[in-house]
Amino acid sequence: MSTRSARTTRLKTRNLRKKVQSKSRCSKYREFFSCDAPSSGEDKNSRYYLRRRRSQSTEGVSAVSTSEVSQPPLKKRRKSNVNPALQPQGRVAARYLQHELPDEVMFYIFSFLKELDLCNAAQVCRRFQAITNDHELWKVLYMEVFEYDSPLMNPEPRVFQFVSADDPNYDNPWKESFKQLYRGIHVSRHNIPLCENNKGKRMKGRNIIKFDTIESAYNFVDTEELEDALIFIHSGTYHGEFLLIDSPVSMIGAASGNVMDNVIIERETESTIMFVEGCRRAYLGYVTLKFSPDSTSTVPHHRHYALEVAENTQPIIDHCKIKSLSVVGAAVCVSGQNADPTIINCVIRDCENVGLYVTDKAEGVYENNEISGNALAGIWVKNGANPMMRNNHIHHGRDVGVFTFDNGLGYFDNCDIHDNRIAGFEVKAGANPTVIHCEVHHGQTGGIYVHENGRGQFLENKIHSNNFAGVWITSNSDPTIRKNEIYNGQQGGVYIFGDGRGLIEHNNIYGNALAGIQIRTNSNPIVRHNKIHHGQHGGIYVHEKGKGLIEENEVYSNTLAGVWITTGSTPVLRRNRIHSGKQVGVYFYDNGHGVLEDNDIFNHLYSGVQIRTGSNPFIRKNKIWGGQNGGILVYNGGLGMIESNEIFDNAMAGIWIKTDSNPVLRHNKIHDGRDGGICIFNGGKGLLENNEIFRNAQAGVLISTQSHPVLRRNRIFDGLAAGVEITNNACATLEENKIFNNKFGGLCLATGVEPIMKDNIIFGNHNMVDRAVSSGQCLYKISSYTSFPMHKFFRCRTCNTTERNAICVNCINTCHAGHDVEFIRHDRFFCDCGAGTLSKHCQLQGEPTQDTDTLYDSAAPMESHTLRVN
Repeated sequence: MSTRSARTTRLKTRNLRKKVQSKSRCSKYREFFSCDAPSSGEDKNSRYYLRRRRSQSTEGVSAVSTSEVSQPPLKKRRKSNVNPALQPQGRVAARYLQHELPDEVMFYIFSFLKELDLCNAAQVCRRFQAITNDHELWKVLYMEVFEYDSPLMNPEPRVFQFVSADDPNYDNPWKESFKQLYRGIHVSRHNIPLCENNKGKRMKGRNIIKFDTIESAYNFVDTEELEDALIFIHSGTYHGEFLLIDSPVSMIGAASGNVMDNVIIERETESTIMFVEGCRRAYLGYVTLKFSPDSTSTVPHHRHYALEVAENTQPIIDHCKIKSLSVVGAAVCVSGQNADPTIINCVIRDCENVGLYVTDKAEGVYENNEISGNALAGIWVKNGANPMMRNNHIHHGRDVGVFTFDNGLGYFDNCDIHDNRIAGFEVKAGANPTVIHCEVHHGQTGGIYVHENGRGQFLENKIHSNNFAGVWITSNSDPTIRKNEIYNGQQGGVYIFGDGRGLIEHNNIYGNALAGIQIRTNSNPIVRHNKIHHGQHGGIYVHEKGKGLIEENEVYSNTLAGVWITTGSTPVLRRNRIHSGKQVGVYFYDNGHGVLEDNDIFNHLYSGVQIRTGSNPFIRKNKIWGGQNGGILVYNGGLGMIESNEIFDNAMAGIWIKTDSNPVLRHNKIHDGRDGGICIFNGGKGLLENNEIFRNAQAGVLISTQSHPVLRRNRIFDGLAAGVEITNNACATLEENKIFNNKFGGLCLATGVEPIMKDNIIFGNHNMVDRAVSSGQCLYKISSYTSFPMHKFFRCRTCNTTERNAICVNCINTCHAGHDVEFIRHDRFFCDCGAGTLSKHCQLQGEPTQDTDTLYDSAAPMESHTLRVN
């Protein structure tokens, strides 16, 4: 064999031996630390055990601080029948040392030993084992080597956990931590007693390797290919080191106090630390990473970061502070296919640009981090990146909290996002994140902002107390907003504008200063199964040609209208429950249109529905009841198709039509009103066709003051007053109506009224007025303040009454007998004489009552104050 080939063979053999020895180093020391004390039968052989353990501990031990010198394998010693411990010269001293020296003296002696000698001594006997296992002995040694104030456990690769010194899971946590961490290589710039004496030789009783720089320590473990390599970086600031990690090494800060505050790695050019392909399970923990570019440098830093994670990597970054003072780039950049780090328990704070930047299909798990005070977004996600973000605290950013754009994805779970200068969460340009169980609050602009074709799923979040809307959706964006609580916003809850879409479903929206949901400018969302309530403004506001399918929501207890629809808007409202509002239920005005179908609208302080100023909705199959100011009010030129509704139990008229309004009413059931069925006055019109109007307290249909509706094929019956009353110069067209079984007559016409009549059937009505007149009663007894039957209206000139003081015929004949009286007209009124409002006491009534009104047409409906407020 040639000399060259022989040399090559020797080199290969030596390298193989080094690799085997280095990979077995960790397991040897774990075995060494875990040895138990000998049994009682072994006490006599203590010197033999001590010598044997010492010989074992010298195998593979490094002689210098920068490398391990490989030792030739020891030959196996032949067994001897002679035990050195049984020789006479050692027996007395061994017995004295083991049994008679006081514990305090033994403790003092052992305090001068290092960890390996303590472990050797523990094998001598049970007494030595008990003394050498003392917590204080190991704590002093531990803090001398690792500097930590508490034991740090490494129960499995790349998992490091501080435990209490009194942790009951460990017999001696300090010693157990020593055992788990003893394989580590140390980096320190201080003269602490790690592994060298003044002559550069290995310290007796200790086998630890130390370097002055992180770079040299990393090069050593990389060259030696140590299994489960571990580097401790001790307290200090490390400037300008080139750290490109391409192997599965673990690096962890080692210092007292708050570890990561005392171990600082800083760089001014290029990224402070880079993880590149090959480091699939590397670990970095408990350090501060800073990128602080020289302000006078002309080198651009767009691609320089405090921490950079490249493609095909899976490092773990744990308990680190990360900061970049560059006005471009980011503090942390994770980029590329299969870039999949785990970044946990880190602080990314006060950076001069973006905090965390995930891009180019990168992934990763980001958990329990604090990201705050950054000049731009706390988190950027773009270009198909899909990180997993959990339990992060993202706050007080000088820009947006989380920004996903350019088709960025991501899963955000249980994050706390608050007090950012712009939105807490922004989505744009095809981004599609999933945000679940997060709290987005106290944003100085808004909560969630989705725009420019943004998407996303926002599920079961709490979105509250933002300065503007809790959720903004605009410019063809189409997110899913589902099962969130959206409340206490200083403006609205959900604001959809500029062709926005979206599914707004199963949310609880309440206590906002403006509308719970606002839809405008051609936006067309789906809004369903939400609760929208206790707003300081209205519930749902649709305006400026807004659209939307609004179905199966519960809208209640809002200060203004439950639903507003205005300025050319055309939403569809189906199967909603709209109730208990402090003003109107559904309010159409200024050309508001749309469909109102199968809704339950009830218990509003004003009308259930108001239609005005050119609005023309289609109102079909709704239940409208319990309104304190009527069911439906159509006024000021309002229109509308009102069809197949059930309108009942309203405090005033079921439907009001006034001031030149002209709706179509078909196939409605208007019943059991506490006032009239339909009231038409002040020039009101309308087509009333095929309706059933029954059991109302006042007239089934009251037509007054220049109004002229058309009534065709209606059934008006069982009323507690008249069927149809026409008064005050009104007119009407009545065709093919059936009017029957009403208490105060079927058709009652005031003086001068001449309706157009054709083919009406009027039968079976009762005339309570004629009965009262024939019995000599004051007609106030059958009218009081609630019913106003039509009968003869007189005045008394002797008593100086006016045309506003009505007197019934029986009071004229009895109370004003012999007076100068005058017949005024046949009309609807109650008797002021019987009401006690005249100076002369009524002889047909009991005690007088107080009233200031006389001729009663019908109580005027109250209009919503919405427009006055706005």
